[in-house]
Amino acid sequence: MGLHTDDAWNGAAGTFFNPHARFSLVPLAAGQHCVVVDDVLADPQALRGWASRQAALGGFLPPAGYPYPGLVLPAPAALSLRVADHFTQHVRQRLGARRTLDAVVRLSMVTVPAAALEPRQWQCHRDRVSSDPGILFAASVLYLFRDAALGGTSFYVPRRSPQDTDQMLADSQLLDAASFSARHGVQPGYMAGSNDWFERIARVPAAWNRAIFYDGSQFHSADVDAPAALCADPSHGRLTLNSFFTCRRNAS
Repeated sequence: MGLHTDDAWNGAAGTFFNPHARFSLVPLAAGQHCVVVDDVLADPQALRGWASRQAALGGFLPPAGYPYPGLVLPAPAALSLRVADHFTQHVRQRLGARRTLDAVVRLSMVTVPAAALEPRQWQCHRDRVSSDPGILFAASVLYLFRDAALGGTSFYVPRRSPQDTDQMLADSQLLDAASFSARHGVQPGYMAGSNDWFERIARVPAAWNRAIFYDGSQFHSADVDAPAALCADPSHGRLTLNSFFTCRRNAS
């Protein structure tokens, strides 16, 4: 299979996603929720196998322009369309949106050792926040690994004022590690629950073939409980399918 010419995702309609997947909701802040879909793919091993073949071809690379702590591979167009269609049919309305304006899909692997993280990677984050109240930036993570210790996803709310929180996050991008830690009391490494700046309000454990969907403006972070187990092999590492959807919210 070629890196960007694979037609496997154009198979028979309804066979890529499991028609018998199980949906549930996890409450978050401000009346929002995370949509959890278990057994979401009909054949998740096929996608992980494809990712392994692309890794052997050198397809996974460090991200450009955003601080993901690992390697990424843009999804082929046909796979992106399948993911966007599934979001439209089964999830979008559950998140309070009515139209999808754009979708970005990629495979990702967290690989950076905890000691090598930058200060901006020590904290939870928001994917995107819009100044337009009519826009929703939805996000999704599909777990394609069996070792739950590699981590699910936690959601947080700030414990400080918006101004203090914004200043701390800005400093995480500007200060060196020692200066940032000294100024804000944040310790290096992957985030592991509540701290002085954020309170964890929900945690979704990782599970093989589980997908979660949520409003990307919610603070969230991967739970990397066993950073020593991280690796760049899709067959054993923290492989996920990450999707981002720009949507128009339901009319109020």
